[in-house]
Amino acid sequence: MLQQILHDMYIDPELLAELSDVQKHILFYKMREEQLRRWKERETWESLAQDKGLRPTKTKRAASDKHIQWLLGADGEVWVWIMGEGPGDKPYEAISEELIAERARLQAQREAEELWRQKEAEITKKFRDALANEKARILAEKWKVEMEDRKAAKVLEERIQEEFKRKEEEERKRGEEQIRLQEEQRAKELYWTLKQAQLHCQASEREEREWEEQLRRSKAADEERSRRAQRARDEYRRHSLRAIQKGTVAGLSSMFQELGQSHEQEARLYHHLPGPGPPQPLALPV
Repeated sequence: MLQQILHDMYIDPELLAELSDVQKHILFYKMREEQLRRWKERETWESLAQDKGLRPTKTKRAASDKHIQWLLGADGEVWVWIMGEGPGDKPYEAISEELIAERARLQAQREAEELWRQKEAEITKKFRDALANEKARILAEKWKVEMEDRKAAKVLEERIQEEFKRKEEEERKRGEEQIRLQEEQRAKELYWTLKQAQLHCQASEREEREWEEQLRRSKAADEERSRRAQRARDEYRRHSLRAIQKGTVAGLSSMFQELGQSHEQEARLYHHLPGPGPPQPLALPV
């Protein structure tokens, strides 16, 4: 029936009214997928046909007074409805939970129907064979009895048939109950399997983001250490040249004092920067 609905892109209103909200969401989602598939297929075919010269290039239509007026929101942009964010909509998590539960229930229902068909066939065959054997036995006995006993044999046959019918009905009820319990158990198993897969996917994405953030911070710390080391080497060369030009011990003493202050400032700055470990001491080139 779903294939027929997707083929016609139409569903009877009475049938639609019997569906639950989750089933309606699933049906509308499938119909939208079918629309997109048909549109992409048509666009691909027209593109191939135009490339191979099977169809003429589309020409612009003459100007027309017909136009489309899109509904605009309060911000002046085209109004868009996002599932789960509209007024009165269920949260996305609730819709996701319902879809997972519905998928699990439908799959378990299909499996239960298949199991019940097999079970019903086994029960029917079992009692049909037993009844056939019993009828054969009764017929064999009936041939041995006298004419006056035929009525009693008929009554016996009917009573036996009723007894077998009662037992068959009891067996069917037990089989239906067993299948129902298996269906419920299977639905729970499928639900938890799908739920665990969803949680695992979310955890993997979170771990990947944390790893990328740690890598970025580590790279930033390495770059900052390289810049500080380069500044220290440049500062050392600059003060060395200045001391040589002055040719005084006082110049060298002032240089080392300035280098010590600069080293303390950089150490305090590095202390506040994020990094994987304690700050490394600045090494002056020799």
